Amino acid sequence: MSTVLAVTPSSTAKDAARMVKPLRRNLVTLLRELVRTNTVAVPPEGTETPGQIVLRDFLRTYGLRPELYETAFVAESGHRYAKPGRNYKGRKNLAARIPGSGRGKSLLFNGHMDTVPASRGTWKFPPAWSGALHQGRVYGLGSFDMKGGLVAQAAVLCALKLAGVRPGGDVACESVVDEEWGGGGGTLAARLRDASFDGCVISEGTQLEIYRATRGGFVVDLCVQAGDAAAYFSKEEVVSPALPLARLLQWVDTWVEKRRGLKSTHAYAGVPDPAPVQVLAVESNRLEMQVPLSVPLYAGVRVYFQFLPEENVDKVIKDIRRSLRDFERQDAFFHRYPVEWRPVLEAPLLGHEVAKDHAFAQSMVSSAEATLGREPVLTVAPYPCDAFLVHREFGIPTLLFGPCGGGAHNVDEYVDVESVITSAEALTTLALEWCQG
Repeated sequence: MSTVLAVTPSSTAKDAARMVKPLRRNLVTLLRELVRTNTVAVPPEGTETPGQIVLRDFLRTYGLRPELYETAFVAESGHRYAKPGRNYKGRKNLAARIPGSGRGKSLLFNGHMDTVPASRGTWKFPPAWSGALHQGRVYGLGSFDMKGGLVAQAAVLCALKLAGVRPGGDVACESVVDEEWGGGGGTLAARLRDASFDGCVISEGTQLEIYRATRGGFVVDLCVQAGDAAAYFSKEEVVSPALPLARLLQWVDTWVEKRRGLKSTHAYAGVPDPAPVQVLAVESNRLEMQVPLSVPLYAGVRVYFQFLPEENVDKVIKDIRRSLRDFERQDAFFHRYPVEWRPVLEAPLLGHEVAKDHAFAQSMVSSAEATLGREPVLTVAPYPCDAFLVHREFGIPTLLFGPCGGGAHNVDEYVDVESVITSAEALTTLALEWCQG
């Protein structure tokens, strides 16, 4: 027999907290176990499935019937956002669902299992996959991005199942592969299987703020080969791009300033740097004893361009490339040794935006407010993610909401445990509110 709960925001939040409370200890255990499980993905490969199995087994203990399914079909889908050259064989998505009574709206929780590789540096709690619990934080690679969010969304289904609550509409959660490195393959596979939801929350770490918009993004390596290795230890001039690279960086800086001056008329209006341009890496010879003392004949810089949701991204990229050609023509070195344009992301990510007054946004606001006991921050994301695929390609309004933490993609990444529980309570409240009959 299904349990019926009150549906005013404050009473629903109390019900949600009561439903999540029995799960608390097991949720922390799950979080630490997920962090300890290596789910690194580096294109074209990924090792997400062991983490999916951990999550699947946890959901099963609460009587749910999660499904693990292959994602290789996305490579043959012909969809414009299917990344060429990525290997999806053996990389499985996880999906779980509580069927509704058919009288309410449906809700999807989306999150990714993959992580980036461990960055260089010394971890406070080694190794990178320690899952150490210290002063209310769980440390480790992927803890904040985004295994804490995966635990929070899994808690929603477990809480509903444990309490015997049948929502008016379906409530589903999914853990996907291939989100990092601008992938989107796991989310694309999931939506090609099922795009019938009325709202989606991606439980990325948002510091318990609600993100109603995300940026687009594009990463490109600008590389220069120059000179002749045979000239080293000879009387010939040794030509090297190492010093001229400084001028290429100055060209990048002109784009930093140009993009900082953009004026958004949409969600990012008033943001000081609405579409950042960032240098992610600079490379010539490495500062290691294994590298012989020699003048470098190669140099490169990795640049990250971000875009506003309303921008024509293809046009902006064409403008950037045209500007680079102009720079080369005016610089004697780069006129002789042109810059090679090597996209790191096979296709640029786009941004997305949900209106402030959209019914789904308002339901998330009221649910978070009832849970937090204060008005939540409704703002925009400082990064791109899979949201645009769900929202723009499949027409499902998509928000981001998740726990607090720090150090994503860096040493000493952590997630705050209490905020994971709070996220679970807020998302459970949303499920009860949005999916009511």
